[in-house]
Amino acid sequence: MSLTSPSKRTTAGVQRLLAEPKFELMPFDSFGDQMSHLPDGAEIAITASPSLGIDATVEWTEKAAAEGYEIVPHVAARYIEGEEHLDEIARRITDAGVTSIFVPGGEREEPAGPYESAYDLLVALDELGYEFDRVGITGYPEGHHFVDDETMAEAMEKKAPYADYIVTQICYNPDAVIEWIEEIRARGIELPVEVGIPGVMKYQRLLSISQKVGVGDSLGFLRKTTGVVDFVRQLVGSRGKYTPDKLIDGLAPYTDDPDYGIQGVHIYTFNQVPDTESWRRERLAE
Repeated sequence: MSLTSPSKRTTAGVQRLLAEPKFELMPFDSFGDQMSHLPDGAEIAITASPSLGIDATVEWTEKAAAEGYEIVPHVAARYIEGEEHLDEIARRITDAGVTSIFVPGGEREEPAGPYESAYDLLVALDELGYEFDRVGITGYPEGHHFVDDETMAEAMEKKAPYADYIVTQICYNPDAVIEWIEEIRARGIELPVEVGIPGVMKYQRLLSISQKVGVGDSLGFLRKTTGVVDFVRQLVGSRGKYTPDKLIDGLAPYTDDPDYGIQGVHIYTFNQVPDTESWRRERLAE
């Protein structure tokens, strides 16, 4: 047991979590403007958009890397049309100087090609001979909205040998994240974890997004963390904006424990960077 007081551990943990986070942006027209509000050289994850396809991700990867940012493109399995398409994407992002990628399955109902899962794509990349310094895979602290827990556990065990770290799906409940990490450690998964947190944004937009991605228990947690009355008071007092303070403060004491392997946070900005970055700087200055 650490002799450091909980308050000091929390303060130090907040610094560890927020000093150099990864910022996730969507490859929309607003990308360039949103990127300009990030710290110089920030690490940016670029999602794959169901409406724009993987090409927009690759194009913004090339542009942002040329601006000096450290880019982590989402190479979503179900968006890739085949081996030639995968080879082209891997070549382009490698030529752009990318050394880290994130490989999700992708939210397309029907795959564009032969890769139905992240595991399929990881194997294909390995067979093509492409090597990246870091490869990330997805974790679901509260489960997946249409895949059962046992299937998700089996999928992670298959993907883990090809990966270097895990990024969790958006979650508001720090206890759920910690319990999930304990569960995967018990199954022998030792990969470091980047905890996915929402950025600062209006409650209604955040709740809408959460419902779309299947975050169930967290919605209840968001409403009941301080009771219904306090939730409403916070909603009104914050002028309708959510901030991830309770999530960060709940995770912070665990960041110095190697058994949990929390290496930082992955901020889902939903292209709302200015408010999130202002909040982050204020927390670091405390």
